[in-house]
Amino acid sequence: MPLLEVEGVSKAFGSLKAVDDVSLAVEAGEIFGIAGPNGSGKSTLFNVITGIPFGPDRGRIRFDGTDIQARSGNGIARLGLARTFQRETSFDGLTVFENALIGAGYGKPGRRAAEARSRAVEALEFVGLSSPAFGRLAGELSVFDRKCLMLATAIATEPRMLLLDEPASSLTKPEIETSIGLIRRTAERGITVVLIEHVLTFLMSLSQHLLVLNQGRVLAAGEPKSVIADPRVVEAYLGTRRSAA
Repeated sequence: MPLLEVEGVSKAFGSLKAVDDVSLAVEAGEIFGIAGPNGSGKSTLFNVITGIPFGPDRGRIRFDGTDIQARSGNGIARLGLARTFQRETSFDGLTVFENALIGAGYGKPGRRAAEARSRAVEALEFVGLSSPAFGRLAGELSVFDRKCLMLATAIATEPRMLLLDEPASSLTKPEIETSIGLIRRTAERGITVVLIEHVLTFLMSLSQHLLVLNQGRVLAAGEPKSVIADPRVVEAYLGTRRSAA
């Protein structure tokens, strides 16, 4: 049984169908990539899967066999499904350590304080934020370090699956390479990863399976090399003339 199953999920805003009858299945332990041009519905799909800030209009979502489409965002997170966001999201007025500590407590309500602190420290060190950074305000960090903090806060919840929304955006080439290694190590921890990017080369370096969205619908899905060779995918990214060339 797949760890995550999405069946016929749709979300509309007025007449705009942001997600239109999307289905996918993610197996435990894999890195699953989702691509698509800007505005194709990728982030909205993450929103409806995680219930943050809204669920689907219709369709079914199962996580480890449990229906979650009607659950709250915090209820879904406590089942072991966490996410990051396209923009660097943190509590800027709190320290790096305090941000990670919130994740540790949010993921496991009732956890003892000492255990939560230990979990927060481990998550921060895992992403490369060492103890000298723990006391810095999150709002003072660089873009890359804020992305690392967002990942650490999510990992501190002890997720079984982690949804990453464009982790490479606004990063330099060396930072992107570091990010690729960090995502691989995250998967090696036993965390299943679903990854959004519109940069296909980033997804190709990580994903075992790839799904491409366009205008809210599934355009292609399958083995990454086959998907990016699909003429419909080429046209969606490059346009008809470039596709013909």
